[in-house]
Amino acid sequence: MDAFIMVDFPHEPITASAPPSKYPQRSLLERYGLRATRQRLGLAKLLLSKGNRHVTADTLAAEATSLKMRASLATVYNVLNLFAQVGIVRALTIEGAKTFFDTNTSDHSHFYFEDTGHIEDISLQGMQFADNVTPPEGYEIVKVDVVFRLRRKPGASD
Repeated sequence: MDAFIMVDFPHEPITASAPPSKYPQRSLLERYGLRATRQRLGLAKLLLSKGNRHVTADTLAAEATSLKMRASLATVYNVLNLFAQVGIVRALTIEGAKTFFDTNTSDHSHFYFEDTGHIEDISLQGMQFADNVTPPEGYEIVKVDVVFRLRRKPGASD
């Protein structure tokens, strides 16, 4: 089993002064200082309405297409990356070019199942990964992402 750690230096959320609206996605986007465009609202609703999950841009684009939501794959990538930049989701890069977007932004780690590509959350209760790590001069550790890569043992059954 291999493990890798990614240290993320996220941006602080931007607080909007607008009163809460009856549309939760609009309020969410405004709270993070984002313009509530039709595509951002639709993708936010689609992404966040199913609880905590891990999606790729391809997966979310396919879901949007199946619901007749007009959003190109490039738009989905851009929106997910913007959401990650402001802290609405967490970006996890696994396998070099494959990025998953996690709707659970709390402190936690992940199991990555190599045979299926599935990602599962692991609670960080009591685990301290960065206690003995000294960051470079002028930096502080603000978050640690740990992904445990799992491979099925030879002869193990489903």
